[in-house]
Amino acid sequence: MLHRSLLSTCLLFTSALFLTVSCSNPGANKPTGESATSPNPAAASAPASESKTDVRLGFSAWPGWFPWQVAQEQKIFEANKASVNLKWFDGYLDSISALNAGQLDANSQTLGDTIASIAGGADQVVVLTNDNSTGNDKVIVNKNIKSVADLKGKKVAAEEGTVDHFLLLQGLKKAGMTAKDIKFVPLETGKAAAAFAAGQVDAVAVFAPFTTQALKLPGSRELFSSKDFPGSISDHLVVTRKFINEHPEKVQAMVDSWFATLDYIKANPDAANKILVKRAGVSDSEYQAYAQGTKIFTVSENLKAFQAGNDMNSLPYAATQMSAFLSEVGLAKTKPDLTKIFDDRFVKAYAAKAKK
Repeated sequence: MLHRSLLSTCLLFTSALFLTVSCSNPGANKPTGESATSPNPAAASAPASESKTDVRLGFSAWPGWFPWQVAQEQKIFEANKASVNLKWFDGYLDSISALNAGQLDANSQTLGDTIASIAGGADQVVVLTNDNSTGNDKVIVNKNIKSVADLKGKKVAAEEGTVDHFLLLQGLKKAGMTAKDIKFVPLETGKAAAAFAAGQVDAVAVFAPFTTQALKLPGSRELFSSKDFPGSISDHLVVTRKFINEHPEKVQAMVDSWFATLDYIKANPDAANKILVKRAGVSDSEYQAYAQGTKIFTVSENLKAFQAGNDMNSLPYAATQMSAFLSEVGLAKTKPDLTKIFDDRFVKAYAAKAKK
């Protein structure tokens, strides 16, 4: 997710109104891992063939979102009467900005990013949980670091405010440490992985597929991951409230298409895997490792996630924790309204149909 970042909300939402988004060809094999540096004016406007009734759905480099590519190539959207213009973003930041600027109707993004955008003035709604990260977000260290305590005084890179920054702080807190105990180096996720692989920092917090790049440093290893903090990093289909109000049937069609895609992947693993691996731009073995670190949610797991609870497996609870984190690191100047962020009616409607 590039990154699956809890961005500086006021700056993000304001700049999104002026940002021209640069999208790559959905057929391209490998995501760059960085936000576009040379905006393409043509990319900001819809192609001539795009219908005004299309759902403009964005996604980027994260294993839990690659199934959208399967939905497109296997015509699952069409089968579920979902008119979707699927837009691939090399830079996750660009997809967030596009949704905030009204250039997308829906996007694949983290809970944290959604809360960050809402704090900045956006009106967005989580309608589906794609997955939880169960190991694909990692803190990776060089051969000299044996424990979390060894991070004291060391250079640790991460994209500031990202979910991996959040993961890093959780690991430090569990070990009785704080951010003041390390030399934090704020770098965009792709650059952070590259800096670690080049030996310029002692540790890095990144997500797949950039974990693969970081682990190329000889002797490097995982210190801890999202697997150690269940539910802390969740990924979602997020839609603007305006689009939900105007086209609820199209939102339902997207949700139906998602679950139909998961059924297709289960029934046709070889065919689906070819699409997933190509979209990820990695080897088959590397993708299988990513798949193990991503927990794709079933219908029942979706329904449960939307319920109130007292741990990170509950979205309402997780939202309060993420909101507190954003305030703690200074990325949310105002407290976001979390009372209307979740809408589970579309998952419930699919569940009801699936029972018949």
